[in-house]
Amino acid sequence: MAKFYGNIGFGVQAETAPGVWTDVMVERPYYGDVTRNARRLESGSAVNGEITLNNMLSIVADPYANETYFAIRYAIWMGAYWKVTNVEVQRPRLILTLGGVYNGQKA
Repeated sequence: MAKFYGNIGFGVQAETAPGVWTDVMVERPYYGDVTRNARRLESGSAVNGEITLNNMLSIVADPYANETYFAIRYAIWMGAYWKVTNVEVQRPRLILTLGGVYNGQKA
């Protein structure tokens, strides 16, 4: 089983101006294991197909991750930003399923 160390991005709500709430990205480092390492090539209407991962990361969760696991947006793995499509709580770990490339707001 491969080891994982990298940042996980959380999109938490913060008041950026009086009465204006937006998602602010917060990155925190985590250790864990890569429990599944697979990829899928989806050919849709695009000229080049999109690479989608089916990887699963099992991270050791701290109290912050346990309280805000619903806000996890991305994981940095192998130098790229990947969408987290599913989070499963198995205390003391969180099982993250990675999907396609993440193109949203970053910390």
